[in-house]
Amino acid sequence: MTEREFRRSLAVFPIGTVMELTGLTARQIRYYEEFKLIHPERTSTNRRRYSLNDVDRLLEIGDLLADGTTLKGIQKRFMQAQRDEEEEKRQQLTDQDVRRILREEIENQGGF
Repeated sequence: MTEREFRRSLAVFPIGTVMELTGLTARQIRYYEEFKLIHPERTSTNRRRYSLNDVDRLLEIGDLLADGTTLKGIQKRFMQAQRDEEEEKRQQLTDQDVRRILREEIENQGGF
């Protein structure tokens, strides 16, 4: 994870700030959480804390709803994107493994 990705994933915003940034009500934000569209972190006192990634996700949800997408449709879309991302990570690992194995084979054959 790069430093930028790390900073964007830090959960630092309380729900009031997120409401101001997104134009959503607290009830809407909690509803999207119930629908498992966002996953805010919790403090030791059980208060929600949101990251910039969460804010971006909420803005995207608002845009998709404005375009006529249903919450079920949004949920499916996000789930597919997550599966695609996981598959891409698996593929990258596989490519890295192949390169490592190839390098070891070349070294064992005296090629380097």
